[in-house]
Amino acid sequence: MDSMAAQPEITQRDLRTRSKEIMDAVQGGQAFTVTRDGHRACELIPLRRRRRFVPRAEFAAMSRTTPDISLDALREDQDAAVEQELEDPYTR
Repeated sequence: MDSMAAQPEITQRDLRTRSKEIMDAVQGGQAFTVTRDGHRACELIPLRRRRRFVPRAEFAAMSRTTPDISLDALREDQDAAVEQELEDPYTR
């Protein structure tokens, strides 16, 4: 499905002159295709909002399915990373 075809097209001039109205619509979830000289130039889409709070029950449910971490394996990986020689970017 072509997402650009399903959303309203607005001209670059519309975006400039009606920016508050258009930005309010985008903030409300509406997406637009912006045209320039009659050609599609870009999409103006809302950003996904990140949840900052995860309810305790949801966190507990997710935690039950995570794999156990081997502390010995983690330490070995860290030691291997530290033991690698760092290259000086200024020597050539």
